[in-house]
Amino acid sequence: MAWFKKDKKPIEPPADKSRVPEGLWVKCPSCSEIIYNKDLVASQHVCTKCAHHFRLSATERLKTVFDGEWQAYDTGLTSIDPLSFTDTRPYSQRLATSISATGLQDAVITATGTVQGLRCSVAAMEYGFIGGSMGVVVGEKITRAIERALVERMPVIIISCSGGARMMEGALSLMQMAKISAALARLDRARLPYVSVLTDPTTGGVTASFAMLGDVNIAEPKALIGFAGPRVIEQTIRQKLPDGFQRSEFLMEHGMLDVVVDRREMKDVIARFLRFAGARKAATVPGALAATASAAARTPGAEPAG
Repeated sequence: MAWFKKDKKPIEPPADKSRVPEGLWVKCPSCSEIIYNKDLVASQHVCTKCAHHFRLSATERLKTVFDGEWQAYDTGLTSIDPLSFTDTRPYSQRLATSISATGLQDAVITATGTVQGLRCSVAAMEYGFIGGSMGVVVGEKITRAIERALVERMPVIIISCSGGARMMEGALSLMQMAKISAALARLDRARLPYVSVLTDPTTGGVTASFAMLGDVNIAEPKALIGFAGPRVIEQTIRQKLPDGFQRSEFLMEHGMLDVVVDRREMKDVIARFLRFAGARKAATVPGALAATASAAARTPGAEPAG
């Protein structure tokens, strides 16, 4: 029997579970590196150790492309649920949830601004809005962005991040593939450059239409790009797919892409191509031309952003 006995009291946890505020550190899903959030923002959400590219919102995409502020268009357009579609829950509820979560009315932001001094019409897709799927509103907004570029004689840049056509709008969503492609054909006849930027993921009807129609097709490293998913293809052909199948590097090796570019160099590469294609420095648009542009775009509601 011990002469001395000391009672062991459990260490009480602090009232505050953690002294480190939430959101200060981010773990890279590729190399497991712990990255300070401010450093990640400074590197445009690219891992400083392994160069893994995190997904960006549409607004963050525009910030990486434009020189400063931009003019957003058609911000009030939203789907009216034309088919009254219901699967596990009504489509109208999915729309309301996505609008609340992203602050956007649909899965794309269209805007005009300057890229290293070159005035451009840019469309950036938002994956957080029902997987960046392409419905009637996405098709209409991108088409208007192209028409705006035709009137003002400026290049078009489309940054794709999408799961494909939106099944909740049925054939109406599939029609947007032809609609946008026809607008891009008019842009081509007008000899205006179109840069397509493919990010992770770019799949389905978006890949099968405008994402692959660029005068130059640029992709971020290791982005998933394809029409059907790898699992569907394997089940169909009953063969094992090669390593890296449907990733940016694989597609460039097989002639589907022109170049794979690190996000931190993307703006410089885009601007270099636009200058090579004959794009000129931005100039003040005359009042008459601005009015014509507004009419050609069916009088969209423009709002400053940035």
